[in-house]
Amino acid sequence: MPPLAGSKFRPNGVPQESNSNIITIDVGGQIFQTTKQTLVSAGSKSLLSRIANSDNTIPFIDRDPELFSIILSLLRTGNLPSKARSFDIQDLIFEAQFYGIENLLVNSKSNPSQFDAFNLEKSLVLPMSGRDSPSAISTTEYESLHVAHGSKITSFDWSLQRKSTILTHFTAIDSLLALSDKVAAAGATDFSGLQIIDLDNGFVKQTLNWENVTRSGSTVQAIGVSPEYLFTSFESVRRNSNCIMLYDLNDSLRPVTKIGHYEIFGADLDSAIPATKLQWVSSQNLLMALGSHSGPSGVLGNIRFWDIRSRNVVWELKERVDCFADVAVSNSLSSIFKIGVNTGEVFFADLRSMGADNSWVCLGDDRKVANGRKEGFGCKVGIHGNHVFCCKGGNIELWSEVQIGSTQNKEGHLPERVFRKNMMGRAKDIGGSRITNLDFGGNTMFVTRKDQHCVEVWGSSRGL
Repeated sequence: MPPLAGSKFRPNGVPQESNSNIITIDVGGQIFQTTKQTLVSAGSKSLLSRIANSDNTIPFIDRDPELFSIILSLLRTGNLPSKARSFDIQDLIFEAQFYGIENLLVNSKSNPSQFDAFNLEKSLVLPMSGRDSPSAISTTEYESLHVAHGSKITSFDWSLQRKSTILTHFTAIDSLLALSDKVAAAGATDFSGLQIIDLDNGFVKQTLNWENVTRSGSTVQAIGVSPEYLFTSFESVRRNSNCIMLYDLNDSLRPVTKIGHYEIFGADLDSAIPATKLQWVSSQNLLMALGSHSGPSGVLGNIRFWDIRSRNVVWELKERVDCFADVAVSNSLSSIFKIGVNTGEVFFADLRSMGADNSWVCLGDDRKVANGRKEGFGCKVGIHGNHVFCCKGGNIELWSEVQIGSTQNKEGHLPERVFRKNMMGRAKDIGGSRITNLDFGGNTMFVTRKDQHCVEVWGSSRGL
C-alpha cells in the first residue's frame, strides 16, 4: 500500500501525518485516521476531544476497534451506520459512555427523522412487575418511557435497557405526563390532587390542588403541557364543578390562572362534563380540551379550543350524533382527527378553516350510520409527524395524506384533501387484545393492550 500523501513513516510502520489536522489513533491494535474537527465534535469533556488537543504522538486505546468504528462514524455523520444493527445496544452504550459521547448516541437513536411509519415492526416487549396492566404511558423527547400500572410507576431509560419502579400514594393512576427523564406528573380520578413525583427517589416533590367552592378536594381528569405551562383538568370530589388550571413550568409550577370553570346547576350536561383530554396545539397557540358523557340518549361530548391569554373559547365542536372515542391534533397536517364512538370511522377537520359548517370529513365509509352499537368504543388516535395512527381493537391503521395539488385552488379556497389507509405491522404483529395506550418517542412507537402486563416497542426495520 503506498504511503499517504503528505505523511512519513515511523520506525514501526505507522504513518505520521505532517498535516496537523489529521489525527491518527491506535484502537486495540487497529489504526484509525480522522480529522481534529471530527474528534472535537465529541464535546469538550470527551476523551476523543482531549486526544484531538494533545501532542502529535499516536495514542493507544485498549478498546474494541469494531465498536470504535461505529463511534467514529457517528461523529462523522451524526447518525449510526447500518452495521450498528449487528451490535448489542448495551455494548454501544458502554462504549459511548467510555468515550464520553452518550448524549450523541441518544440524539442519534432518538432522531424523529429516522422514524419510518411504513416499516414499523414489534421489536421488543417490556415486562411490568406485578399483576396490574399499564393504565397510562408517557414518553420524553429522547425515548425514555414512564409507565403507570396499578399504584406503581416504572421508568425505562432511553436505551430501554435499564428500568426502575417506584410505589406511589395512588390506588391506581389514571393520568401520567413525563416532565423529564426523572420527573412525572401523576393523577387519578379517585384521589385528590396532582402529584409531581421524583422518579429517581420515589418521593412527591409537590402536590397541586384546585380550591373549588365546596372545598371538597379535586381529582385529576387529564394533564397536558406546553413549553410554558402545565395544564390540569380538575373535577371536585362532589362532581358539581370542574375547571382547567394553568401552572408556570418556569416558576416552580406557580398557579397562573384557570379557564373553563363550570359550576353545575340542574340538568346542564355541558357544564357537567370535565375535560378528560388536554393537548396543546402549537400551530394555533391554543389548548384543546375535550370531554364526553354517556347517558340515556347516547354519548354526548364537546371539543373546545381555548385561547389561554383571553381565557375564551375560540372554536367549539358539540358532538351529538357520532361522538368521539378519541381525538388528536396534528400540527404538521393542520388537522384534528377523531374516531366516532358509534361508527368506529375516522374523521378529520381542517384547522385552517375553523368555524366552518360541516367541519368533520369522514375518511372511511361515510355511508355508515351510527347504529348505537358503539363500534368505536375504546379506540385510540395517535399522531407522529405527518402520520395518523388509529387503534381499532387489536389492530393499528396508518392514515397518511396524499398530495394532489397546491394548497389553494384558483378561487382561493382550500382544495379537497385525500388520506389513504395502510395496515400496520407484520402478520405476526397484527391482532391481539384491545390496544389501550399509544405513544411515541423519537423514532419509536409504544403500545399497551388490555389485560397485558407489558409495553410493546415498535421500531423501524431499518433503525437500530
